[in-house]
Amino acid sequence: MASSAGLALCGQTLVVRGGSRFLATSTASSDDNSFFTYDCNDEEKKSREDKGEDGPPLALGSGAILASTFSKSGSYFALTDDSKRLILFRTKPWQCLSVRTVVRRCTALTFTASEEKVLVADKSGDVYSFSVLEPCGDGRLELGHLSMLLDVAVSPDDSFVLTADRDEKIRVSWAAAPHSIESFCLGHTEFVSRIFVLPAYPELLLSSSGDGTLRLWEYKTGHQLCCCHLARLQEPAEPQDHKRFAASRIAFWCQEGCVALLCDRSVPVVYFFQLDALRQQLVYTQQLSFQHRVWDVAFEETQGLWVLQDSREAPLVLCRPVDGQWQSVPENAVLKKVSDVLRENWAMLEGSAGVEASFSSLYKTTFDNMTSYLQKKEERLQQQREKRQQSPPPGPNGQAKRARPGRAAWTC
Repeated sequence: MASSAGLALCGQTLVVRGGSRFLATSTASSDDNSFFTYDCNDEEKKSREDKGEDGPPLALGSGAILASTFSKSGSYFALTDDSKRLILFRTKPWQCLSVRTVVRRCTALTFTASEEKVLVADKSGDVYSFSVLEPCGDGRLELGHLSMLLDVAVSPDDSFVLTADRDEKIRVSWAAAPHSIESFCLGHTEFVSRIFVLPAYPELLLSSSGDGTLRLWEYKTGHQLCCCHLARLQEPAEPQDHKRFAASRIAFWCQEGCVALLCDRSVPVVYFFQLDALRQQLVYTQQLSFQHRVWDVAFEETQGLWVLQDSREAPLVLCRPVDGQWQSVPENAVLKKVSDVLRENWAMLEGSAGVEASFSSLYKTTFDNMTSYLQKKEERLQQQREKRQQSPPPGPNGQAKRARPGRAAWTC
């Protein structure tokens, strides 16, 4: 299984991850060239050495990072890996605070707005909370679904926990009493891949799905405000694939009210939308193509859109709007600094798949068993017709005639 490459940004702190490793640095040009690097596999080795255990490590996983996120202020950073661990960091300065075990492999995580908890969603449909203030505390089960969870979010005031699952639902639950459901946002016809509460408009929610749509919701009431069909936005030269449009990333630029969407497709395109807050609508503005496969995107308020792509020569691209159109900018000092380090550590990114790699198995599969049934039925009818043709015709009383035995010859 290919490892997942990803990008995370908060303020001027940038994190690039690949496989079991991540590296963090500052995008401020005034800062030095220091980098913080971390390898999840090193943590397992250290833990075994502390316990005095010998021999090979347990085959729990490769340590590949499955999901990662910053807290709202950027003071904390958390990740989960496929060895079923939740690892919490302090970022100022960088320091690993705790390594805790989760019940199942996780699909998404987020901090509460208060930064007191980390919420972790897993494949079984459960959401657990882990304390930030008590870094070694056990997890607590908060809520559950009957299907796999693909994303989790919280409202800016921490009143609601929002969850997206494979069965097309977005559930809005009260954080203080998760068994109490405020609403459902229903309308998607495939799994919901991503949800994102707009920080500048706390009552609005963006969602994307395998059905090829980007939708805007008033999530407390479950009312859909806008639906954009991504297949209709394709350039004429692009293949007309009306599936595989689940977003692997929804990014929002508060400064300009701009939404960037990266989709589950091999075509390296980022879609841009403008939020019309007055009419509560999304307006499609542009799609930006790249020369290499795009792994992830993230906005930085002061710089623009950072793009992580599958290219050792140019692993990072910085894009900004020029005369109303997004385009890549020439390499600057910060971009060169980070790109140089990524080239030196390219082994952690090489062979990576995007976050969307896990989506391919989530689409519904239609089984056409009626054609097989009708074919077998026709074969049975044909066999019955052939049997009737081979049997003797019926007699006067409706029964088949029987052959009369021959009379014996009498001789004198």
